Amino acid sequence: MKLRIAIAGIVACVLTLGLGLVAPVVTAPPAEAVTKISARKLLRQLPVASETNKGYDRSAFPHWIDTADKDVCDTREEVLIQEAIRAPRVTASTCAISGGKWRSKYDRVTTTNKSTFDIDHVVPLKEAWASGAKRWTKSTRKQFANDLGYRATLIAVSASSNRSKGAREPHQWMPPNRAYHCTYVKQWIAIKWRWSLKVNQKEKTYLRRQLDACDSVLVNKPRRAT
Repeated sequence: MKLRIAIAGIVACVLTLGLGLVAPVVTAPPAEAVTKISARKLLRQLPVASETNKGYDRSAFPHWIDTADKDVCDTREEVLIQEAIRAPRVTASTCAISGGKWRSKYDRVTTTNKSTFDIDHVVPLKEAWASGAKRWTKSTRKQFANDLGYRATLIAVSASSNRSKGAREPHQWMPPNRAYHCTYVKQWIAIKWRWSLKVNQKEKTYLRRQLDACDSVLVNKPRRAT
């Protein structure tokens, strides 16, 4: 009996080592404040000024970099892993992602093919540039473009909805999924507050009106970006 147990243990170890070549990468969720705050309060604190995207170039925001958690996954891959509604298998040595399932919050599209999904900057890079990021150092813009410190900043959505959105502000584009509207505007406000970005008057008026239609205006309070 003891011999059988010993043999079974050896077999289990061998199988574990073999299967370890492709194993789920357990990524802890990024540190994020759990204190709730009124999105209205955050909106009132945002500076109001005209915006211009003159001089914008996407290369000013280095993105999809290797993250600081000592694995081989870049920012895009980290978000795909976090956003999966069915956990994918991830090759530990290369962060190759297989399996898994995702649902786009913007339009409720569901997929098992990650190549049909984009990682969206909820506040687009071009919008951030126009709202104040043009005055940042390239290092700070890199931090913004790869921000895993506030979960709402980067989300996995269908490529079609992301392309439809482009760099437009909420008064110019809202997700087709109307049930997500309140969440979207609250997160937009919170991200702008986190990074001390400004809003223009039309944008602020629209955001305020959208909040008026929400059952709750509470949002996870982000920490100010360093």
